[in-house]
Amino acid sequence: MPASLRLAFFYIAMFSLGGVQLPFWPAWLAGRGLSAGEIGTLLALCQWIKLAANPLAGIAADRSAAPRRVMLALGLGAVAGFALLLPARGFALLLLTGTFATACFSSLLPLGDHLALTLAYGGRLDYGRVRLWGSLSFVVAALLAGRLIEARGAEVVAPMLLGAAALIALACASLPAGGGAPAARHPSWHRLARPSFLAFLAAAALIQGSHAVYYGFGTLYWQRLGIADSIIALLWAEGVVAEILLFYWGAPLLRRLGPRGLLVLGGGAGVLRWTLTGFAAGAPALALLQLLHGFTFGAAHLGAMHHLARSLPAGQAATAQAVYATVVGGIGQGLLMLPAGALYAVLGGRAFLGMAAVAAAGAGLSLLGTATKS
Repeated sequence: MPASLRLAFFYIAMFSLGGVQLPFWPAWLAGRGLSAGEIGTLLALCQWIKLAANPLAGIAADRSAAPRRVMLALGLGAVAGFALLLPARGFALLLLTGTFATACFSSLLPLGDHLALTLAYGGRLDYGRVRLWGSLSFVVAALLAGRLIEARGAEVVAPMLLGAAALIALACASLPAGGGAPAARHPSWHRLARPSFLAFLAAAALIQGSHAVYYGFGTLYWQRLGIADSIIALLWAEGVVAEILLFYWGAPLLRRLGPRGLLVLGGGAGVLRWTLTGFAAGAPALALLQLLHGFTFGAAHLGAMHHLARSLPAGQAATAQAVYATVVGGIGQGLLMLPAGALYAVLGGRAFLGMAAVAAAGAGLSLLGTATKS
């Protein structure tokens, strides 16, 4: 089977889980009796666990130059974690099982991105056009989950997560071997500590972190507005369709704007999207705003991936991907999820206005990076 098809299968499996977890896991947690503050805390800690899990997984992959073995172990760990989540009740037990499952699951995507980008720069595939299969599976999974939840209730979320985790483990076993040269025994970390690279990480963390209220409380807020679960699933799906279109036609945009220019575009779109989302009160207005997800997530992600691939040596690529995922997902979204929960508890939909300010800060840092070219 061609490497592009194997990686497409991996992304399909990964984002099938994401299509259930991201929109509907908070609703499942609420159904288990957790408050908005507890949900925000749990989601934040699930992000912070990446601080340890992602770099360790990346270092292991670089040291072995065989990410498939590391990824298979993580995939099997995710299966175990989501299986333990099924009977869990109470904040402490849900926190323990949720963070373990997240530690395994979240470490897989940067390793998969590293493998895909290695093959892309070797001329064997187009990263954006392989990655979009994950986005398509997110749409299908979100729509299916919305229908099932509407018919049977939020308890179906946990079994769906477990099934998707099993698919991920199978996909990891089928990935192509290799993925880069082994890292040096004593890798050079100065590239990862350059001011320009740190500014890039901070900008990406702010832009992607500005999705915190959307990811953590978007579904709960839309339910509060009286929007049906099936329509909510369509809104999530629409955002991802916009992301897919960006990935498919992103190559000309990348050539025109460059990686950092795509980050600027993502941050600027975030200012517009979150400001207007804070005042949108119905599905038609939200449907228009969801189109901006192609820029707030898609353009920013594509720019970040290509910046990493161009600026770091192959022997540190998996580690750099893991550091990126840790900073953006663990530190950025993790730190922002706690205030997101508090803001949502007090302000409801107006909490999105805080995310507009975060996106503006990320756009500003990105714009500074494009000006200095450091």
